[in-house]
Amino acid sequence: MSADQQDARWSRLRGLCEDVLADKNLILASNRGPVEHHALPDGRTEARRGSGGVVTALNSLAQMLEFTWVASAVGEGDRRASDGSNGARIKSPIPGHKIYTRFVVTPRKVYHKYYNIFCNPLLWFLQHYMWNSPYNPNLDANVHDAWSDGYVEVNRAFANVVVEEASTSTKTPVIMVHDYHLYLAPHYIREALGNAIIHHFTHIPWPSPRYWQLLPSSILRSICRSLCSSDIIGFQTPHDVRNFLDSCEEFLPDSQIDHVERSVLVDGHRTLVRAYPISIDAEEIDRIANSPRALDYEQKLKPMCNENTIIRVDRAEPSKNVVRGFKAFGLLLSRYPDLRGRVNFLAFLVPSRTHIRQYQRYMDEIQQTIRDINATYSTDEWTPISTFMENNYTQAIAGMKLYDVMLVNSVIDGMNLVAKEGPIVNGREGVLILSETTGAYKQLHKGALTVSPSDIEGTMQAMYQALTMDPEERKRRSTDLSQNIEREDINNWLCTQLQDIGALS
Repeated sequence: MSADQQDARWSRLRGLCEDVLADKNLILASNRGPVEHHALPDGRTEARRGSGGVVTALNSLAQMLEFTWVASAVGEGDRRASDGSNGARIKSPIPGHKIYTRFVVTPRKVYHKYYNIFCNPLLWFLQHYMWNSPYNPNLDANVHDAWSDGYVEVNRAFANVVVEEASTSTKTPVIMVHDYHLYLAPHYIREALGNAIIHHFTHIPWPSPRYWQLLPSSILRSICRSLCSSDIIGFQTPHDVRNFLDSCEEFLPDSQIDHVERSVLVDGHRTLVRAYPISIDAEEIDRIANSPRALDYEQKLKPMCNENTIIRVDRAEPSKNVVRGFKAFGLLLSRYPDLRGRVNFLAFLVPSRTHIRQYQRYMDEIQQTIRDINATYSTDEWTPISTFMENNYTQAIAGMKLYDVMLVNSVIDGMNLVAKEGPIVNGREGVLILSETTGAYKQLHKGALTVSPSDIEGTMQAMYQALTMDPEERKRRSTDLSQNIEREDINNWLCTQLQDIGALS
């Protein structure tokens, strides 16, 4: 992307911020905030930029606009920074940020129930279709307690802080609520702020009503009715939009669903339901890829590459389908012996939610599969699979510059931004293998080789096709991917939402 194009995109976003939000009071709410305070042994705290996809996605707004971000006091450092008071307003110390943070401080036991019992793993597993329904989940008294005395309480606490922040200004509040942690917040906010513009965006998939019915109907009705207190509900894909409309039809019998206009009418309030496919900041990713630290990693990784190099970058969790990807690679080496010694697989895997039993078991299975393949095919001069088990984003970006084939075969994803980062930084006209159940599929399938996530044979054949692809076709696919991603970048994601918010004013 040229400098002129980049400037034009930033100008468009800046203009929309001025047009839509200049006379509004913008308040964001998400579980994790833009700043994390880490407790130091001497009693002080150290502020660092927050982690997570929501924070990364909204960083552009944080640099462009003054607003308040309401977030959970997740750790001891956040609690210290807020002096233990619910909603203390703190100026962000991060360079470039123009924003304030207000922490929601809830009792540790309440937050534990909310996050570690209800949000993760219950909602996360359900919305990623990860439950083995004949056996799990088992909603015992602890889960019901986590709903009423954890999830409900934290959502109510969030709403209270948002309402308090809105009262500091006479401007109309625009409240952007993010993700599955805060499904109930729109209801409580609407009760107190009838004139607010409420926008809720869900970053993970929204399952079909039939799968949602693993949860009690009273919970389902509360979630759907609360979300319909919003003016706009955003999802990653049109498929998620359809599933939500179907869910309202199923769980809110008094609602009126318009599948053409994609809206829900409940209790006289009309809610628009829209798809906003999230993307990346291509300019920022390119800057990281060419930073001195990334260039140093790139030089260290090059000797580990081969005539052909396959790469994957993922959290080491069941939804990412890592084991099947390695099994497909093992099958490739078995079926095509001439590739042995000529192709390496580099896997950059971030340990994730290691306190959850299912994740621990899956990590064990990943490591055993790697050991089996390496034990079967390694020689004195060649090891098929090399892994990097650490949270090192810059190193992963450096690795993506070097792939001939990148495998993204998630079982299901809200979007999967790795599928968009790779084609932007890759310098070898590499081929993307993409599962049909990622959120990125609809945007990227024309430039990728697509597979069913459970199809080990098909994934193996896609690997072979990618490794033997004609250079002209590789170039065509690579160009198609990068142009598509640059055209629909993170600024476009933000601008589309701002335009829809502006249309409500």
